Amino acid sequence: ASFPGPAKGIQGIREVLGVLGRPLVGTIVKPKIGLDPKAQAQVVYEAMAAGCDVVKDDENLTSQGFCPFEERLRACLDAAKRAEDATGEAKGYIPNVTAPTEVMLRRAGLVAHLGGRFAMVDLVTAGWSGVQSLRGAGLGLILHGHRAMHAAFTRLPEHGIAMEVIARSARLVGIDQLHVGTAVGKMEGSREEVLRSARALRAWPSEDGTMADGQDWSGVLPAMPIASGGLHPGHVPALIALFGPEVILQFGGGIHGHPGGSAAGAKAVRQAVEAVLAGLTLEDASSSSPELRTALAFWKGQG
Repeated sequence: ASFPGPAKGIQGIREVLGVLGRPLVGTIVKPKIGLDPKAQAQVVYEAMAAGCDVVKDDENLTSQGFCPFEERLRACLDAAKRAEDATGEAKGYIPNVTAPTEVMLRRAGLVAHLGGRFAMVDLVTAGWSGVQSLRGAGLGLILHGHRAMHAAFTRLPEHGIAMEVIARSARLVGIDQLHVGTAVGKMEGSREEVLRSARALRAWPSEDGTMADGQDWSGVLPAMPIASGGLHPGHVPALIALFGPEVILQFGGGIHGHPGGSAAGAKAVRQAVEAVLAGLTLEDASSSSPELRTALAFWKGQG
């Protein structure tokens, strides 16, 4: 095929993490820049040990002097391993490998060499050819696509490129999981726009290899949408109603801004997800979940 599509896709992501039947829970290390590798790794550990499946670098963090890439990678992979040992669950640290292509490939190669299973790329700044090079390297990594700067050409409806087109293109060239917006929280994007992007990522080709619009996508695996941006635990019911279970729900300040700290925030989100899947309201679940109860009170009325 001209385009390989995701190496792992939705099923492969779930197999790596050992999570079936529920949305994956993720966070971004905050503050987004400024932490040294040791402090970054501590946030990774706290969030994972308290319930996050995946924790990623922010899109602005690459390899700055205060947090060099290799030192951060080693520290955070060690934190993920300790969280796995503590919880008995698989965990995924997602380092940002974005750089000029040759440097990016070296970074991704180091991730694979050290046993990492994920790598993040800022696909707009890296460019399609950079993303294709990363996918073509055959490292077996799950590629997490961040869409930073997309709004320069997706925001205005009168001209530019729709986010759905970016999502289709990302899936074609090999992104396994991609930010698509939320339709709740702070990110720009209507409900229909967000759902179109999610469908473009998740749609299975029919038996003859064609999509609903007649395009031949035979052999191109579905990719996982990521809902991220201004989310807190109180948004979980609406998010699951919108996306269903095949989504990564990713919280930044909605975890780290919890009055009890990052671990309490991660527990609150995980409790919220499990409550919704059990058919409970968050209010009912919070009676036995102190972290969730605190979160609901703290973010009450905030969107």
